[in-house]
Amino acid sequence: MTTPRIPNLFKVPELNEKLLFTLLCLALYRVGSHITVPGVDVAALRQFFSSSSQGGGLLGLYDMFVGGGLSRATVFALGIMPYISASIFFQLMGAVFPYLEKLQREEEGRKKITQWTRYLTVALAAGQAWGVAIFVESLQGAVASPGWSFRITTAFVLTVGAIFVMWLGEQITERGIGEGMSLMIFFSIVEGGWPAVGKTLEYLRTGAVDVPKLLLLGAIMLAVVWVTVAITVAARRVPIQIPRKVMGRGRIREGQKSFIPLRINSAGVMPIVFAQSIIIVPGTLAQFSNIGALRDLVQYFQPPSWIYYALFSVLIIFFTYFYTAIIFNPVDLSENLRKQGGFIPGVKPGTQTADYIDHVLSRVTLPGAIFLTLIAVMPIIIFDQFNVPFRFGGTALLIVVGVALDTVQRMQQHLILRQYDGFMKEGRVRFRGGQRYM
Repeated sequence: MTTPRIPNLFKVPELNEKLLFTLLCLALYRVGSHITVPGVDVAALRQFFSSSSQGGGLLGLYDMFVGGGLSRATVFALGIMPYISASIFFQLMGAVFPYLEKLQREEEGRKKITQWTRYLTVALAAGQAWGVAIFVESLQGAVASPGWSFRITTAFVLTVGAIFVMWLGEQITERGIGEGMSLMIFFSIVEGGWPAVGKTLEYLRTGAVDVPKLLLLGAIMLAVVWVTVAITVAARRVPIQIPRKVMGRGRIREGQKSFIPLRINSAGVMPIVFAQSIIIVPGTLAQFSNIGALRDLVQYFQPPSWIYYALFSVLIIFFTYFYTAIIFNPVDLSENLRKQGGFIPGVKPGTQTADYIDHVLSRVTLPGAIFLTLIAVMPIIIFDQFNVPFRFGGTALLIVVGVALDTVQRMQQHLILRQYDGFMKEGRVRFRGGQRYM
């Protein structure tokens, strides 16, 4: 994939408008992410999130996706997460209920599911907003005037903020460049990385981290990014052939050759998200519990415990296969291929094609699952050894790399379409040999 040159992006009027609109919406989103909810003492809230036990907890994971908005109690503290949760819910339910699966295949059905997703987003946002209001009120000194008035006001503000963020993300998707929801998470994660850079420089100034160790760490980070990009775009190409009829005759000539790309990491970042959501539950429950035995047990579910690493790895591998099976249906792919008259050379259409695709997908999913496990576990081990105030890898890195590659690809497609428009206006295309055709 060729990376588009930045000056060329602003030479295409349509792409220029999309980029400016996207940047404007993202700027508005980040401004709202720094406006605090009335009546909250941000200093007390951030002191709670800065504790080591909470940094890797459920609230810490949520705070990363919203760019620190939860730890600052901003009007966009819920971010895009209620919408993401609602979308994942209907995606998973589509694999359970045939009616939803049927709707997902139809244009009108997808519109109906989108509407249901919005309704569920409002309900989830209201429930989460009420939970955040009670949580903030429970912290000592975090609320100046606790009570029902604070809870209702905070819940209303956070719910409206989540609905506005959902609308803003949809506007970016329709009128901007790239997927709006993904771009919001992308910029939230990137913005959250700047404080870590400042802390690292402070560590370097005080001598807590020396220059050779920091250079070695930078080399490791570049290697991790390179491997992540390579695995993200890597795919196993299954060759297919589609027969074509010659116009005016009944015979069939040699078909068009193509391929089905089966990505090594078809599940994306979701297996790590699911695994983290489960493995941090004991620690979160222990933090809000006064049971001593539960607090003693939670240490086995946190790094550097080998039980934590083993369980985390097993959960990631399991959810990789689980989520891949949900989003990729070999039977439907085989049926669509059969309707087009296509086939895999050497494999009979129908059931055998579905079995063959499922076999290949299962084999390529294993290295993808191992990659996700390494990218999630290794940074925790390595970066703790370097004693730096951040961890590079895991969920954040996969999201940043995936969204960046997708956005670049979309911009490249706009530039290619613009070149095609130029060909059409000229009316003639030159092929090899010097001969021109309409």
